[in-house]
Amino acid sequence: MNLTDKLQAIWIRHQEVNDLLMQPELSNDHDRFVRLHREFKELDLVVEARNKYLVLTGRKSEAKEIISKEKDPEMKEMASSELEEIQPLLDELEVEIQQLLIPKDPEDSKDAVLEVRAGTGGDEAGLFVGDLIRMYLRYIEDEGWTAEWLSATEGSAGGYKEASIQVRGKGVYGILKYESGVHRVQRVPSTESQGRVHTSAATVAVLPEADELEVEIKDVDIRKDTFRSSGAGGQHVNKTESGVRLTHFPSGIVVECQDGRSQHKNYDRALTVLRARIWDKARTERDNEVAEKRKTIVSTGDRSAKIRTYNFPQGRLTDHRIGLNLYNLTDVLNGQIKKILNELRLAENAQRMKEGTGE
Repeated sequence: MNLTDKLQAIWIRHQEVNDLLMQPELSNDHDRFVRLHREFKELDLVVEARNKYLVLTGRKSEAKEIISKEKDPEMKEMASSELEEIQPLLDELEVEIQQLLIPKDPEDSKDAVLEVRAGTGGDEAGLFVGDLIRMYLRYIEDEGWTAEWLSATEGSAGGYKEASIQVRGKGVYGILKYESGVHRVQRVPSTESQGRVHTSAATVAVLPEADELEVEIKDVDIRKDTFRSSGAGGQHVNKTESGVRLTHFPSGIVVECQDGRSQHKNYDRALTVLRARIWDKARTERDNEVAEKRKTIVSTGDRSAKIRTYNFPQGRLTDHRIGLNLYNLTDVLNGQIKKILNELRLAENAQRMKEGTGE
């Protein structure tokens, strides 16, 4: 099937889904409505690109016909100029369409829960978690997304032992998912008197937010404990037991949320994180079963893998998955990570396109 035929088939499906969304009985099936609405939004992007493609291919055919049949030299010259202008636009659009046709991860459009935990390196690892959280918060702000603290445990020398943030915005999970893995830092700690470079690490987990339709949590399957909490960064100390700890018996997952002043709000936040972790656990188990069938160079799902090194003495950032080296470490830690995320997305798309063509 050539590209035009593929686009025609997608246009037909787009019309079908649109008609289904108009059916009155769909209002009684919320689950199906959500699925169809998501599909329509994804198809809409391809249909929009198809419309541009049809306009450009129409102009190209018209220009080629003029060149082959027109006797007026001036008209031929104008058509040749038109063809020279159209072809690069068409080439660029075809690449864009091929990427749109790559099967989407259904979770990519979701909001996300971002969790960062200190690894090896003691106090220095906690400080590094603080650096990473600040980097992500600045990037989130630049993207126009919203971030809400879920929980945080402060480190003894600053930074955090662990911190969790809920991130909302367009396509958040699909963009941030490449951050999952072990981040390593090489620098001279402030406590090091002899100027020796130390290596510390932090683990980042980006989880797609799951809703109640996807993950059902029964009351009998969880235990709720409360405790006194303090907000992220020590903004307040709560004299009441507003912190909430949920233990999910079937999975063994334990979640704590303590940033909100209200126990009810912390409970809702804890449920959000718990659903995300349960969904992620099931997804990871599923992905492991098909790992040999499809494994990209970027998002293998292995969170124990070292994905990136932040080398302060050389001012260098290295992403080990794609061999990317950048020498603007200060800018990166100030939230300028869009280039890295774009490169990772392009690398994965290229890999998936290659797999799709059977090369």
